[in-house]
Amino acid sequence: MKIYNTLTLSKEEIKPLEEGKVKMYVCGPTVYNFIHIGNARPMIFFDTVRRYFEYKGYDVNFVSNFTDVDDKIIKAANEEGVPSEVISERFIAECRKDMEGMNIRPATTHPKATEEIDGMIEMISTLIDKGHAYVGKDGTVYFRVKSFKEYGKLSHKDMDALMSGFREIKVTGEEDKEDPNDFVLWKPKKEGEPYWVSPWCEGRPGWHIECSVMSKKYLGEQIDIHGGGEDLIFPHHENEIAQSEAASGKTFSNYWMHNAFLNIDNKKMSKSLGNFFTVRDISEKYDLQVLRFFMLSAHYRSPLNFSADLMEAAKNGLSRIVTAVQRLAELEENAPEGGADQAVLDKLDELKKKYEAAMEDDFNTADAISALFEMVKVVNVEITGQTGKETVRAAYELMNRFCYILGIITGKKEESLDADIEAMIAQRQEARKNKDFAKADEIRDKLLAMGIVLKDTREGVKWERA
Repeated sequence: MKIYNTLTLSKEEIKPLEEGKVKMYVCGPTVYNFIHIGNARPMIFFDTVRRYFEYKGYDVNFVSNFTDVDDKIIKAANEEGVPSEVISERFIAECRKDMEGMNIRPATTHPKATEEIDGMIEMISTLIDKGHAYVGKDGTVYFRVKSFKEYGKLSHKDMDALMSGFREIKVTGEEDKEDPNDFVLWKPKKEGEPYWVSPWCEGRPGWHIECSVMSKKYLGEQIDIHGGGEDLIFPHHENEIAQSEAASGKTFSNYWMHNAFLNIDNKKMSKSLGNFFTVRDISEKYDLQVLRFFMLSAHYRSPLNFSADLMEAAKNGLSRIVTAVQRLAELEENAPEGGADQAVLDKLDELKKKYEAAMEDDFNTADAISALFEMVKVVNVEITGQTGKETVRAAYELMNRFCYILGIITGKKEESLDADIEAMIAQRQEARKNKDFAKADEIRDKLLAMGIVLKDTREGVKWERA
């Protein structure tokens, strides 16, 4: 199985640190509003990567964070006159709802930055002790970029040229910096901002340190794959490498995967152009399964253009696949007992190899979907009401398996009984009462997986089907 590694600019055979296991970290959203369709692309793609690894028998520990302390969150909170956690918790819940709509499975762990502050203070202290970080007069802690000799190895930037270009630039409030490229690990609080007590000042962490610490806590000092959008390569992921490797003395991640940008009608998505869409906006016009299928119809490293015409094409293509699988389910019920149709099974086996080859060549979901469409053609033309049960079942199981990897839902969801839902909510409330928040979150995630969205109100917990 090969992936394109941003670090080496080449396709490489994946060799996990531990045989049979994959440790993967993907940067999650900053939760100050509904997630937009640009956020959705890495969510959908890396969920598919995880599913394929599991199909190949790997045990995947998949971590994706929520950044729940940030300038944008604080700004939104101040505008509403509420604490920042009210904003972050609201949009974490809304994000989970959108993820469920796109059939994105909850990660093994979804850590929140605000719950990992102690680990951040500890890593920053280590960096200071090792000479990789220093404290300014106001208590701001900076990472000393020149102390990390390999800085720039991910983004492939000429750091000497970059540094000379910045030599004369002075930014207000950053006079304490030894070098313009030094970046913030900890910053002092401002009036009205949330803060935590640290050895340097009352303040909060910089963005980059958050992911390094959450990755280390839940995956260890070394991981197999780190992923995200290509906009994160520099400075975010470059800085993660610098601070993680400077602290541990070990390689942080062996493979770096980055998805390309999403454009709207061949233009960059922006609010000023009026072409900014949230996932929730799209859900008002399409089943979010269509959005997922659309996102996977192009190779993840190719720029993807979003348009109404392309979404309609995705809707029609998805319908063809789902209809074929449902037809197989109906045929299997009444198929005559009988031997295998070897000619059909051979064709399906060839397409199985084609699908797997596509996925194992840098997760080429576009070619995998092409193989799936070829399966649809074989099924529609060569499997009839007279085809034996063994052949129908084999085709049904194969297509279902490959649809599952791509996150395509082929059957209708079974409705959960209201009584069962109420019982689970009661268990969650009991767990919260006992301050067993891990169990409470686990129950909430199970409910989300069932399509049940919870809302905490003054009258108690309300729920609705997504």
